[in-house]
Amino acid sequence: MAGASLMNQDDRPDPATAAFLAHRNLLFTVAYEMLGSASDAEDVLQETWLRWVGVDLGIVRDQRAYLVRIATRQALTRLRTLGRRKESYVGSWLPEPLLTAPDVAEDVALADSVSMAMLLVLETLGPIERAVFVLREVFDLDYDEIAEAVDKSPAAVRQIAHRARAHVAARRPRGVVSPAETRGALEAFQRAVETGDLQRLLDILAPDVVLLGDGGGVKQAVPRPIVGADKVARLLTVGLGRVAPVASWQPAQVNGHPALIVRLDGELDTVMAVRVDDGLITGLYAVRNPEKLSRMEQETALSR
Repeated sequence: MAGASLMNQDDRPDPATAAFLAHRNLLFTVAYEMLGSASDAEDVLQETWLRWVGVDLGIVRDQRAYLVRIATRQALTRLRTLGRRKESYVGSWLPEPLLTAPDVAEDVALADSVSMAMLLVLETLGPIERAVFVLREVFDLDYDEIAEAVDKSPAAVRQIAHRARAHVAARRPRGVVSPAETRGALEAFQRAVETGDLQRLLDILAPDVVLLGDGGGVKQAVPRPIVGADKVARLLTVGLGRVAPVASWQPAQVNGHPALIVRLDGELDTVMAVRVDDGLITGLYAVRNPEKLSRMEQETALSR
């Protein structure tokens, strides 16, 4: 962990390390929401630490805001690099799923902000818009603090925030869905695919459901979005039917919401997250790229 090794003689961390560790989960969450990648968020944390240790703490009025500013600038730099990587990515790109603790789900606003559905909405924003939206709507920073983080005037940040808010509102899930409702939809989905019951699957899928698969060119996945209940249901029935004898389904808390982990012969193979609207599944997100599944073996702490 960045900064964890710098201690005073009495084994207490020095002030810079203590401040960094106190806000580490927050900084990771900011970076992850901006990037959709845990590995890149960890790199942002390391870069933030390297810059933080060079700061004169005597001139820092608000350590949280200062650290968030450093992390935001590093994430913006990395976001532009990540954008170029996505252009050459094989098939659909999905955010890196995180196994999250129950307390993330208890913070409804935090859970909503890190859901697969919301992270995909954030992908449709430009880098500055995404940073402004995340810092304002999720972490409640004031416009002056955000302006310093993104090198814009407070007036410009207000305009960007308004534009980003409207953009997200038009694309985000239509209403707050309880964990119980999502679990119910997932249980119905699981029963349908385990039994190969096409009609039961059609009953839980919205007519305009979208299936996205991310294999990263390493694992087989649908190369482009599949739209429509009939197409999605038939594809899943055939595809999952082939692996049914060796497949096991495990409920999990992923990105603050109920999801399913699929194991083949006991090995982690797929994380299946969903978007639910009005009791029906409107989005299915199947992450199979092995490089994106490393965070599914232990819980990741997130905070606001």
